[in-house]
Formats: sequence, structure tokens, C-alpha cells
Amino acid sequence: MPTSIAPEIIRPKHLPAVVGLSRTSIWRLERSGSFPKRIRLSAGAVGYHRHEVDEWLASRQTVTEG
Repeated sequence: MPTSIAPEIIRPKHLPAVVGLSRTSIWRLERSGSFPKRIRLSAGAVGYHRHEVDEWLASRQTVTEG
């Protein structure tokens, strides 16, 4: 059983606080294919898989440290 209490899906309004970028910057990265794709949760709701966002953040840290 997982011990993490973090939600598996991150909603767009919470994403800037998680990744440290504005919604516009996230949108541009997503459109260019440099950010995880959003998933449709319902007709009017989208979100992002937390593990994909975490992997993206880890890859960005590796690039800046390299």
C-alpha cells in the first residue's frame, strides 16, 4: 500500500505551485512537446499525472546540474 499522500492527478490551477512556472509557460512547454500531456478527466476537467510531472522535474534538475 502506498505511503504517499500526494494526489495522483494534479489539476492545472495547482500545477504552477508544483513546478514553479506560470500557467502560460506550462502551456507553451506542453504545446512544444516538452512537458507532460494533460489528460481529460471529464467533459470540463483536465489534469496531469503526478508521476509524469515528477519525472519531468527530475529531468530538468539533471539538465541544470549537468
